[in-house]
Amino acid sequence: MSNNGGQRVFKGAGVLRAALLLAACALVAACASPAGRTAAAARTAAAAALARETVATRLFSLAAFVRITDPSAAVSVYIEGDGLAWASRHRPSPNPTPAPATGLHLAALDPAPNVVYLARPCQFVDHDPACRVAYWTDLRYAREVVESMNEALDRIMAQRGGRGVRLVGYSGGGAIAALLAERRPDVVSLRTVAGNLDVEGVNRHHRVCAMPLSLNPVDTAWRLAHVPQIHFVGENDTVVPPFIAARFVAAQGTPNCARIVTVPGATHEAGWEQAWRGHVQALPPCTPP
Repeated sequence: MSNNGGQRVFKGAGVLRAALLLAACALVAACASPAGRTAAAARTAAAAALARETVATRLFSLAAFVRITDPSAAVSVYIEGDGLAWASRHRPSPNPTPAPATGLHLAALDPAPNVVYLARPCQFVDHDPACRVAYWTDLRYAREVVESMNEALDRIMAQRGGRGVRLVGYSGGGAIAALLAERRPDVVSLRTVAGNLDVEGVNRHHRVCAMPLSLNPVDTAWRLAHVPQIHFVGENDTVVPPFIAARFVAAQGTPNCARIVTVPGATHEAGWEQAWRGHVQALPPCTPP
């Protein structure tokens, strides 16, 4: 947070999402504590036969929920959003565990034999010495975060099997998914849901401070021109407006393998579970250039 002419300016577009979460948390008991949020996620995962794992990387210990029943098939990998990054418009949260865990709810709807959900650093994890507030605020898309997520996915794939990765990212998880897709030769598709695919574009739109130590997917979008993609945008999303996905697709040049699907009535927070029931098995067709 900085002071500009007597006006407070908050770093990161997550503060805008925090206002929505705070209103919801007044009505949802799971927001009361990280333990309550973790218990709610465990119930969601158990109902979908997703087993809890903790994946140790060189920097973070990451929470995962995993169901691998056919090692010969592709693995659908869901990346969670930024979570409860801010406790108020003035104060970062002491724990970013999401409430609700929208990315997990989307994963739980996936009937594929192989589904992996990866939480972001410090979500659903107790006493990780690497956790500090910057990793769910200014550094939430930092290089070391992306590398840790990539390392965790490497470990899961090596231990559990699976042929190819189908990445799905919700909100800020869309940024992580796009950055992972650049780095992995085994990615067969990329889908984002309300994805923050231009971090600085979102921050400029909301007139909040830049995040120079975080990576920005749009800067290297051209590397994904050959990857089959669908970017789902909410018609009424004011947190990550639909033009952000359009800018990301345009940055890939022509030809590319990306398309945008607008979900009527969806906001940043609402409408995605219902929509995902109809889109969960939609895979992007593409003839790479």
